[in-house]
Amino acid sequence: MDCDIIVCGAGIVGVCTALHLQQRGMAVCLVDRAEPGSGASYGNAGLIERSSVVPYAFPRQIGQLLLYASNTRPDVVYQPSALPGLAGWLWRYWQQSAPGPLQRATEAMLPLIERSVQEHDHLVNMAGAHELISSRGWIEVFRSLATFQGAADQARALRRFDVHYRLLDSAALAAVQPGLTERAVGGIHWTDPKTVRDPQALVRTYLALFERSGGRFHSGDAFSLAQRQGLWTLDTVDGPLSSRQAVITLGADAAGVYQKLGYKIPLAIKRGYHLHFHGEERTPLVHSLCDSAAGFVLAPMTGGIRLTTGIEFALDSTPQRDLQLRRTEQIARRLFALGERTAALPWMGRRPCLPDMRPVIGAAPRHEGLWFNFGHAHHGLTLGPVTGRLLAEMVTGQTPFTDPGAFRVERF
Repeated sequence: MDCDIIVCGAGIVGVCTALHLQQRGMAVCLVDRAEPGSGASYGNAGLIERSSVVPYAFPRQIGQLLLYASNTRPDVVYQPSALPGLAGWLWRYWQQSAPGPLQRATEAMLPLIERSVQEHDHLVNMAGAHELISSRGWIEVFRSLATFQGAADQARALRRFDVHYRLLDSAALAAVQPGLTERAVGGIHWTDPKTVRDPQALVRTYLALFERSGGRFHSGDAFSLAQRQGLWTLDTVDGPLSSRQAVITLGADAAGVYQKLGYKIPLAIKRGYHLHFHGEERTPLVHSLCDSAAGFVLAPMTGGIRLTTGIEFALDSTPQRDLQLRRTEQIARRLFALGERTAALPWMGRRPCLPDMRPVIGAAPRHEGLWFNFGHAHHGLTLGPVTGRLLAEMVTGQTPFTDPGAFRVERF
């Protein structure tokens, strides 16, 4: 054997899983064919989202469904050619978004969300990544008083989850974030979350900690993972690796491995886009801003102001489009001065989503020594350290900090 366990996938989830396994005494090899942190871990909005205690559910009201079906919204767009293949998954997502299943998903995810900032803090302290993290929270911005008042009522209902926030009228909002136009009529400042100014740099800083502690990263093809004579093997540029155990932390690419092994897991892809803008020196973006109605986030990043979009449903083979970005950019520019684009073409990422709004974490039931940790949807950055800890506790036989039963692959 080359190590005790192979971790397949070097995004935020894979790197954090490798670190937690290593901290529990295991010799770990981390493998990815791409640069660490270069997928969805690079292109997200940089939110460590302690305040998102209720998963993103499918709309249930007829009026909302008809509005989304028109395909004119900025927050969710779809390519008609993708719908036949997604119909079954969307139906399951809609079913799981009913009040009862949504409550169960909320209860299952809450222990992970509650520890998300704490687990990041642990790794940030060990890795010396403090300069990449801000404790200012983020602000949800509203362009309608009615929407603002409704959101304020919903925020009050979340107090039982021990989330903290401030309601900001237009004057208070302008004081906290100068430069917003009069279209911003109010905001909710969620103060528990933290923000990351360069998500890929954070992944690489965690990776550097892993390597300083004796871990090895190999450039290799996780899709070559196979079980032979009781060992898990795969190909890397340094030669074949073998180990008695392996973890799939490949996010949106996980299906390329588990399907070959005979597992049927309803993983779907939600696309998302981002662009960077230069901004204007006289009115810098201080806080990450979210317009939930339009489905975008403006975040101050190392590369400028990052505009990230909501959801696009499309075939995985379909080239990226700029339709959603054009819609959201128009709205964002009416809220805040973005300046010029820093690049002509947008970046596109792929979010791995399961219809019951929770990841798969735990042992593969038909293969000894195989483990899963993927399907984090919109919260890979948020949940990477905490699900890495949960999986590592299971692998090493420790008592998990929360019941992992809700994340078992057997639920499908």
